[in-house]
Amino acid sequence: MNFLAHLHLADISSTSLAANLAGDFAKGNIERFPKHLQQGIWLHRQIDQLTDSHELTQDLVKQFPKSHSRIAPILMDLSFDHMLAKYWQEYHHQSLNEFCQKAYREILDCPELPQKLVQIAPLMKQQAWLENYEHKQGLHKAIQGVAKRFSKPELFKGAEKIVDSLDTDIEIAFRTFYPQLMAYSRIWSRKTPGQYL
Repeated sequence: MNFLAHLHLADISSTSLAANLAGDFAKGNIERFPKHLQQGIWLHRQIDQLTDSHELTQDLVKQFPKSHSRIAPILMDLSFDHMLAKYWQEYHHQSLNEFCQKAYREILDCPELPQKLVQIAPLMKQQAWLENYEHKQGLHKAIQGVAKRFSKPELFKGAEKIVDSLDTDIEIAFRTFYPQLMAYSRIWSRKTPGQYL
């Protein structure tokens, strides 16, 4: 899952949006992070682990061409954010814009976030990273942005065409898998990270 999905799963499980997003930037044992971030980082990791290991997502990743197998999980995550934004009203009571504005506020107001997240948070809001996932051009822009930050950006050559060609398969996998992930997130949110370290 990418940024929008992690924020959405945090919201429906009544956990900290900022802390869950921090999981993308937090390395090592969660005990080294401030208490107000620990559960979100822990939940983020549970979500990533289930996503990476689930049969549905593994089957989807295998459908990407061998030339893009290394980055297929990344492309899948970005595409899932697109599907979530595209069908947002089916998954959340607020409008996409209202939710995104709330997410930006919580991220910008949260103390002691990982420095990299602190640095990009203003850009996320200014460039409407989350809202842009609703449209294909926003997905393409997100892919290009990730490619620029990747150690080997050439691996992303032609990635936009590939995700477009797999659009139906991605949507089927998303619609089947994501409701399960929503249910798991609500269950996990009732547990404290300390029990499972």
